[in-house]
Amino acid sequence: CDQPPLEQSFLAAMRLTLDLLQQAPQSLNPAKQRQLLLRGQKIPSIENLGGTNDAYECLDLSDNDLIKLGNFPPLKRLKVLMIANNRVSRVASDCFDTIPNLTSVVLTGNKLEKLVDLEPLTKLKNLERLSLMDNPVTKVKHYRPYMIHKCSKSLRILDFNRIKDKERKAATLLFAGERG
Repeated sequence: CDQPPLEQSFLAAMRLTLDLLQQAPQSLNPAKQRQLLLRGQKIPSIENLGGTNDAYECLDLSDNDLIKLGNFPPLKRLKVLMIANNRVSRVASDCFDTIPNLTSVVLTGNKLEKLVDLEPLTKLKNLERLSLMDNPVTKVKHYRPYMIHKCSKSLRILDFNRIKDKERKAATLLFAGERG
């Protein structure tokens, strides 16, 4: 590397390293879940999370510089994933395959633009709460009924609003055709 030492250390400080994982604040959240707080660290990508030894039910990666979601190791204990206020514009198709027990995902304040970008979220069979507020995709026509229809029946709250039976039925009718 031909970078000056100061710039090298600055770049290293932004990475999600094992040191950062070990030094990050840990606590019990109000739901009595063990959480790891990795907020505001300028983290550019998901890496080294295997170093958590799947010890947390809640992982907070809000206020970082994440652009693409993916590369999660097997985290069977993880139930809550908070990735608000990043720059996420892409979600790997297999993003959530290794974290199948997620019940809550907060992606508020990112850069997701198309309904197809949300497809990996629809594979989460235990998802109860999802927030995509302040993403361009929420302005796409039929965004809410699309997500209600495509996500598991376990989804109860979308963008901090409860999904009513009437809404679920309307979404099913809207997308009941062959193009669904």
